[in-house]
Amino acid sequence: MSCCGTPPTLDEMDEVSRLVSRKLSAFLATLRGAAFAVGAREGQDAAALLAAGYGKKPGLLRSAFKHLFSARKADWEKFDGIFDAFWLKKRVRSRIAASGRPANANNPSVKSLQDGQDKQKGGEAFDQIASGGEASAEERSGEGRAEGASRTETIAETDFRKLSDPADIAEAHAIAEQLARLMRTRLTRRDLARRRGYRLDLRRTIHRNISHGGVPVSLVRRQRKQKPLRLVILLDASGSMSMYTGAFLRFIHGVLDAFREAEAFLFHTRLAHVSDAMREKDAARALDRLSMMAQGAGGGTRIGESLQTFNRWHAARVIHSRTCVMIVSDGYETGDAALLGHEMEQLGRRCRRIVWLNPMMGWDGYAPEAAGIKAALPHVDLFAPAHTLKSLAALEPYLSKL
Repeated sequence: MSCCGTPPTLDEMDEVSRLVSRKLSAFLATLRGAAFAVGAREGQDAAALLAAGYGKKPGLLRSAFKHLFSARKADWEKFDGIFDAFWLKKRVRSRIAASGRPANANNPSVKSLQDGQDKQKGGEAFDQIASGGEASAEERSGEGRAEGASRTETIAETDFRKLSDPADIAEAHAIAEQLARLMRTRLTRRDLARRRGYRLDLRRTIHRNISHGGVPVSLVRRQRKQKPLRLVILLDASGSMSMYTGAFLRFIHGVLDAFREAEAFLFHTRLAHVSDAMREKDAARALDRLSMMAQGAGGGTRIGESLQTFNRWHAARVIHSRTCVMIVSDGYETGDAALLGHEMEQLGRRCRRIVWLNPMMGWDGYAPEAAGIKAALPHVDLFAPAHTLKSLAALEPYLSKL
């Protein structure tokens, strides 16, 4: 290094720049390990802040980085502890280590989530997601809480389009599949509980107890045959939905694996029946089969024409009186909006409910102004967001009432 009063050489400046760059990269990795949504753009902005001189004062740097990296309230509350542990080497009460990586014993791996074998690690987080409840302040801060569950909850509240780290994306996809199976389990339990409450069949009760002198020792309840809930999912695979398609495909894979009666279709400029491909036990293999079937995906969207194909060739086979048709689309119609409205009306006459999930409803300032979504809304029973895992879990109470 240069002596006091001597300007640093170019080599020394380059060495300092490399040290700062490595330190910043390590801090970004720490934040990602703590479930912050940090991508390449945030990293560039952080480097610009350091170059502007914010690093000269720790308090100034902490404030700047806190506003840059804290996208959610949970991030805001735990950022100071992570910053102090990393940059100032201070000890914090949080169970998040200075490296940002959770302990292996408390971190449910992607493989265990895919196989459905890790029911204890992160189990509370799955209950939190499925119930739609809010985490407590202690849980949001990461104190006194298993990091695996905290990470799962954070991912569940993050918009799919903001997940940049490959590990986070893989975990979100795995949780989506697990969530579908969990929803089916709970819906089945509620359905069985309802069936136990049917009214007493007085005539059959008297007939069965004749040998007891008419004393109703054995009660007979009326049993009505009820068709199980059937889900028919139509997923928009056009270019405008590309940021969300991966998570929804894994959710659909879980639905088809868990629901006894479910069908799946993919549409963009045409409609494709994909149930057989998505019933593959291996999710990766299912997605490979799907990619070969869905030629043309990622282009425009002709929702009206796709629904017309569905109503004409598939509806009579896959829809019965207790069917919920779930359309996942942003509603950007490149075809005839009037045709879309007509086909939605026809579809509404066949099924019990139509649920339209629109990921863009989670965006700030969104309003359903597109011609396609305006034509469809009068025939929709539930218009809901679907940009996070938590919004998918919120569907469970609605489905349980069908």
